[in-house]
Amino acid sequence: MSATTLGAAPSPARPAGINSPAALGAGALLVLGALAIGQAVSPRQALLYLLGAALGLVLYHAAFGFTSAWRVFIADRRGEGLRAQMVMLAIAVLLFFPALSAGSLFGQPVTGNVSPIGISLLFGAFVFGIGMQIGGGCASGTLYTVGGGSVRMLLTLAAFIAGSALGAAHFHWWAAQWHLAPVSLVKAWGVAPALAANLLLFALIAAGTLWLERRRHGAPAAARPAPRQGLARVLRGPWPVVAGAVALALLNFATLALAGKPWGITSAFALWGSKAAMAVGIDAAGWPYWSTSQGQAALSGSLLNDVTSVMDFGIVLGALLAAALAGRFSPSLRVPLRSALAAVIGGVMLGYGARLAYGCNIGAYFSGIASGSLHGWVWLAAAFAGSIIGTRLRPLFGLEVERVPRQTGC
Repeated sequence: MSATTLGAAPSPARPAGINSPAALGAGALLVLGALAIGQAVSPRQALLYLLGAALGLVLYHAAFGFTSAWRVFIADRRGEGLRAQMVMLAIAVLLFFPALSAGSLFGQPVTGNVSPIGISLLFGAFVFGIGMQIGGGCASGTLYTVGGGSVRMLLTLAAFIAGSALGAAHFHWWAAQWHLAPVSLVKAWGVAPALAANLLLFALIAAGTLWLERRRHGAPAAARPAPRQGLARVLRGPWPVVAGAVALALLNFATLALAGKPWGITSAFALWGSKAAMAVGIDAAGWPYWSTSQGQAALSGSLLNDVTSVMDFGIVLGALLAAALAGRFSPSLRVPLRSALAAVIGGVMLGYGARLAYGCNIGAYFSGIASGSLHGWVWLAAAFAGSIIGTRLRPLFGLEVERVPRQTGC
């Protein structure tokens, strides 16, 4: 959807009909995939696959973008998307911190995403921030827009995977550079002080975006009219962005309960890229990144054994189902050359940056902060700085810098 003029009241578009072939195809793949994974691996792995599908559906129906939310704030000080992220994070820490402090959840041992702070993190997150604006999506956005039918984002995803493999090949050098030990605020301060500090920061960021938005525009942007209401809106979208924020926090907590670790995306891309490298004769198994027994098992085993891969597959199919239910699944092969070039360059930067920074907008930012890791906050600052640069570079590739968040894409 193109950006509407702020202050004008756009007429609700006539709702499109369900794309039945795509909806039935996505539904069949989800059911058959869950049955196959349940038999080949475990019922728990099948549930994680379906949980990924739920994440994809939520991301699509709520158009929950990290990239576009940051971009419209940078370019136009519209902060609705950033405030929704703060809501998501606030719910997440309230759920995660007590469970991580206890070390178990419903009898399942759980650990958070807590990583070092250093040159690798700062450089990687900064590069990721540039890449997300040029490539047109973050990690979650790339997957759900691919599922929604974006051919351009297939280019971003392919380059994302290649960049992830390159990052894995170089990771040992970057990890050897200056860094501090990982810091868990939950362990260092305790649950209550860590919660208080994080909730205060979320509130300050939300209040700051609101103040800046009112200073430039006089008032926050008015809610856009929805083409559907009631159950039809629940099933077919679009959802309010805050509803997506709440759902993503709850689904990440469900991931913690089922997988024993928070939601992540890009470690699977490094695995897929490394497997592809091995298929063409590159000795990815000899990279220090894969030197552990778990790494060697991942490289030699089926992708169905990898939690992150299975959830990523689910995200794509869940978004496909959502797009079909919304009547918006209509892939187009027309991708302008400059836009395609940006997709490839941005994708490589996304993949490389994510490996160096111990994760992406999901694994490092969302799940890192939800885990009480200080590196999640540092990742946010560095990636946001990169996004400022990336936003300025978009016009060079013929890409729009819109003034209100898009209804699709990330």
